[in-house]
Amino acid sequence: MTDSSLPRTVESLMDRARSDLAELVAHPSVHDSPEFGAEPNAASAAWVAKAFAEAGIENVERITTSDGSIAVVGHTPAPAGAPTVLLYSHHDVQPPGPREAWESDPFTLTTRPGPDGTDRWYGRGAADCKGNLVAHLTALRAVKAADGGFPVGVRIVIEGSEEGGGAGLEDLVAQRPELAQADLIVIGDTGNVAVGRPTLTTSLRGAASVRVEVSTGTSDLHSGAFGGAAPDALGALIALLATLRDGFGNTTIDGLDSSGRWAGEPYDPAQFATDAAIYDDAAILGSGTIADQLWARPALTVIGLDAPATATAAAAIQPRAAALLNLRVPPGTDPHAASDLLLAHLRNNAPWGAHVDAHIESIGEPFAAETTGPAYAVLREALAEAYDGAEVAFSGQGGSIPLCTQLRKAAPNAEIALLGVEEPQCRIHAPNESVDPGELRRTALAEALLLTRLAGAPA
Repeated sequence: MTDSSLPRTVESLMDRARSDLAELVAHPSVHDSPEFGAEPNAASAAWVAKAFAEAGIENVERITTSDGSIAVVGHTPAPAGAPTVLLYSHHDVQPPGPREAWESDPFTLTTRPGPDGTDRWYGRGAADCKGNLVAHLTALRAVKAADGGFPVGVRIVIEGSEEGGGAGLEDLVAQRPELAQADLIVIGDTGNVAVGRPTLTTSLRGAASVRVEVSTGTSDLHSGAFGGAAPDALGALIALLATLRDGFGNTTIDGLDSSGRWAGEPYDPAQFATDAAIYDDAAILGSGTIADQLWARPALTVIGLDAPATATAAAAIQPRAAALLNLRVPPGTDPHAASDLLLAHLRNNAPWGAHVDAHIESIGEPFAAETTGPAYAVLREALAEAYDGAEVAFSGQGGSIPLCTQLRKAAPNAEIALLGVEEPQCRIHAPNESVDPGELRRTALAEALLLTRLAGAPA
């Protein structure tokens, strides 16, 4: 078949892509959400299953996994001698956060100009990851429209709890490794270093979630009667957390190496400051390069505190306080060993005789991609063509996709590539998340070209 018509076909499908995304974004599919409950996740999974079946995927199943989330899988077998491509994405999203921080309803896809003046589509999940899911759908529709079917085998694996740790799908793939059998696995859950710069993510940090509680007594105490002599748990927790960073902002966990170097695509400091939306006079943390800090070194972030709210706080010494910590580690670092070092650090560095109860809530493995296979060569050519000849960058990502490791175990001979519609202006996980429609179109076109050309590529 010829692929010369694919650019026009993908362009003709963009109105439908926006409609698809609007319908998906309307489902507040936050996994295990006390605010939204289970129904939106179930409705989102049902929409996904129907859409991929209509796009030509056979044997579509909705499977309730061990964590209660619903995964969608399907498989259209390959023609004789052709390879199989697995397309991954997830249909769950992050909570919207404070509604007042959004300029439009987070679950109503809204078009308005972005930071660079071009129109973007705003809504929770518009990029992460429903935008990537719609790019998969659009690519499949374009290939089917051009050829009446698929020249390669296609599997889909669409997750329902990635933002909640993804344990359910990891368990499912471990129990049913046949779901992951493919020659190329395309993880649609990353994106480009900048709008218009095609990028393949080759490195993902692993992640661990650790909860720590500090206690100094059995009762609240009057801060006038006892303050100055009695230890307070909140102050002890603050002092303990301060030991996890040095004066430069480097993560300092006893025994954990923080000296890694990144050898791939650099990250310009001025661009990073813009992408991160930090103040002009704010410091960029760490003693290495920005790429070192993001992709080659561990990073500890305090993501939550259990402490009295300022609006309702009494003049009292607190007997207990807690924090939720997020630890990211680069490929080559064992996240289990790193988490154990963090627990030991917390227990050994608490001041004032404070008692520490710390435990691991979840762990995800880091990932490094092998980029020398034949499918990667086809993919790089497809990306470059979809982006009008732009050079393809290889970049790291500070985020984590624990499923990559499980997929590698289930399909050890498969090439695994990470790409997608996300780029810094998307503000994923933040209020006013958005996607550039052009990035969605180009990602879909690259995937359509890939699916078309893999059939004739050398093994």
